[in-house]
Amino acid sequence: MQVYHGSYTAIDVIDLSKCKANKDFGKGFYVTKFRKQAEEWAEIIGGVYDLKGVVTEFTFYERAFTEESLTTLRFSEYNDEWFDFVILNRNLAFTENRHDYDIIEGPVADDKIQRRIDKFLEGKITRENFFSQIVHFEPSHQICFCTLKSLRMLKKKVENTDIYRMEDIGEPLVEQLMLDFQTDEMKAAEMFYASSVFTQLANISTQLYQKPWQEIYEMLKKELKI
Repeated sequence: MQVYHGSYTAIDVIDLSKCKANKDFGKGFYVTKFRKQAEEWAEIIGGVYDLKGVVTEFTFYERAFTEESLTTLRFSEYNDEWFDFVILNRNLAFTENRHDYDIIEGPVADDKIQRRIDKFLEGKITRENFFSQIVHFEPSHQICFCTLKSLRMLKKKVENTDIYRMEDIGEPLVEQLMLDFQTDEMKAAEMFYASSVFTQLANISTQLYQKPWQEIYEMLKKELKI
């Protein structure tokens, strides 16, 4: 599935620590399958920074929803479960996620819907009133990646063919980590994607991807103190 992220700048490396808390599905990196939705958000957030805004395109591997190593939650529509979950996550009394899911998919609580949630929390409308008021709203969609291991299911679309070489380097690095640490692929991948070596590798300007993977692994070994 092709998905999109709207922001004030292009996304080269996803840093979950920079993601804001208390959003619909908690703190995480959000994308949508609707490009128009991402474009609208890019325009809004870009305006905040007096910039044009940028949409970054990714490929989302939907097998994530059947991976045993990932815990996922999916809402197909606005319903009571979605409503309660959004209210749980938007509680400003908590800054850390109040769930343990890796990936969550469902509709969006945009400004219009959020205003109605606020009215519900203030006791001005009932739950039934809320759902009757949003029944004709345009379809929306979002996927939230909440953990480092969930980001393995997301790959940025790139135009530069050299980047494919960069991506290929990751496979032998993870395999070697599995051997050296006697661990499984998921844990080895987490170690790799959390490293500063990966951050440098993902930054095209460093041209680190042009080096042999063995040389890059030596850098990784020093960082991980193998």
